[in-house]
Amino acid sequence: MNDTTQEEKELLHITELSRQQRRVIGVLLEKAFTTPDQYPLTLKAVTTGCNQKSNRDPVSNYSESQVFETLDTLREMGLVAVIHSDSGRTERYRHYMRRRFNFTEPQLAILTELWLRGRQTMGELRGRASRMVPIETLDDLRNEFKGLLDQKYVQSNGSIERRGIEVDHNWYQEREGKTLGFEHSPEEEPAAIEREPSSSAAAPKAATPDLSEFSAVIEQLQHENQSLRREIETITQSLEELKHQLIELKQELGS
Repeated sequence: MNDTTQEEKELLHITELSRQQRRVIGVLLEKAFTTPDQYPLTLKAVTTGCNQKSNRDPVSNYSESQVFETLDTLREMGLVAVIHSDSGRTERYRHYMRRRFNFTEPQLAILTELWLRGRQTMGELRGRASRMVPIETLDDLRNEFKGLLDQKYVQSNGSIERRGIEVDHNWYQEREGKTLGFEHSPEEEPAAIEREPSSSAAAPKAATPDLSEFSAVIEQLQHENQSLRREIETITQSLEELKHQLIELKQELGS
């Protein structure tokens, strides 16, 4: 007899998380990998992990009340559990990702890194995820990444076999619109339509533009575009935090 309830089946198919949810679950995963002696985490430790300056993009400034509310929503989703200490005085939090999904350890590390830092190259991802779980080569990373890609948990802007492509998680909320444009390599482009040869003498071929002259300009524009997107995300996040602070201030003033 199958004891799995419909609710539990639905929990297994979670594919969308808010920005704060991604940051909090990412912190719990990261600390479980890198500092197991301090895990599970207290509310204060989770908040500190969310707002730390290193390995985070964008840098946040969440309050403990915001993190507590986020932990509560993740607990309702079955992704986080509350653990009580022996003394019963301090609540600690742990993730339940291994219970809810059939991810390998490298795949969990990949998702953790992408939730905490977002879009990056495959080379950057391997180096950063390797601090949590050994990923010896790019081929090892591609094999693990492909499993996530097939299930649409991650995305890329090109074939993962190509050099220099960028990847990201795919857990964004629909309103965020975070979809990587898929760029085709020259060998993936459809072949040009062959034209009938002219009966007259063939005209001299037009000079073919050297695309390498534009590569540096294109790369610079891509970096600038990415920087602008990150600045907009940071500003939006700051506005949301100010809104929460204003609400809390009004409640304290009784207005």
